Amino acid sequence: MREALFYEEIGGSKVRCNLCPHHCEIEEGQCGLCRVRVNKGGVLYTLTYGTLSSISNDPIEKKPLYHFHPGTMILSVGSWGCNMTCPWCQNWEIAHEKPQVQRVNPDRLIDLTLDRELEGIAYTYNEPIVSFEFVLDTSRMASSDGLYNVMVTNGYIEEAPLKLLLQTIQAMNIDLKGFNPKFYQKRTSGDLETIKKNIKTISDEGLHLELTTLIIPGENDSPTEMEEEAAWIASINDEIPLHLSKYHPAYKFNKPPTPDQTLLDLYAVAKKHLKYVYIGNANLSEGRDTHCPSCGNLLIKRNGYHIEVVGIQDKKCTKCQAEIKIKI
Repeated sequence: MREALFYEEIGGSKVRCNLCPHHCEIEEGQCGLCRVRVNKGGVLYTLTYGTLSSISNDPIEKKPLYHFHPGTMILSVGSWGCNMTCPWCQNWEIAHEKPQVQRVNPDRLIDLTLDRELEGIAYTYNEPIVSFEFVLDTSRMASSDGLYNVMVTNGYIEEAPLKLLLQTIQAMNIDLKGFNPKFYQKRTSGDLETIKKNIKTISDEGLHLELTTLIIPGENDSPTEMEEEAAWIASINDEIPLHLSKYHPAYKFNKPPTPDQTLLDLYAVAKKHLKYVYIGNANLSEGRDTHCPSCGNLLIKRNGYHIEVVGIQDKKCTKCQAEIKIKI
């Protein structure tokens, strides 16, 4: 175990965790909502420092990140635990159960990334925020060795720890679960306004940012809600890529998968506001490739995880010479 950051004693042996907006008040011997931060003798410890459930070489597009070093491979690592309670969790075996883990310290993870000749590390699979100390230490070491760091996250974190992470994380994909405050509170135990604030902070700081919304039938698939979501994202930066992902039954949720037509309809709504919208986890040709928002020229062709950059040269569209802000 490693002593956690961002907590305070609040009387007796009770502590308050200040990593995320839940601010869990944790009694002696108990864990917070995330299940991985425990009070031992009035000291808050993290149970996930260097305990990894998954280590894998992945295409960067799998995160999904379509505009950040397309076509490259990254080392993806995950632990266990989460600070949200989504009943359709697609990774529930590690987010809400305790899987088998292996111990891998930050320096070993850096060596592994370099040995495999990969360009960076993605903190993903479960919610990396709850492994804050490990992500912070590893990302600092990775950055000093010339590796980039990526987080795939729900974005539910307080401002001070977020600002620390932004010093050494180069890209994030935030799971924007919907655009209805009541939906967020009821289904995820999270708070939409906090997520929105953090998205704006990350964008304003100049970090590479992409967003994903898992489209769940009858929950967050309203065209009106998607109109509001896309318009809000565009008000920050209309070049932020939005990925609309197909839901499949998982964990405590057994509704049928998202119809393809729903994805196509919401894709059309979002495209009215955003320059780059994609459809993920579905076998559709629409919403797969990247086109120049100025002239429609094909920029990046995708066939599964076979990626070809075909229409970008010197950060410009080869047809109309418009500037293309994709990190090649």
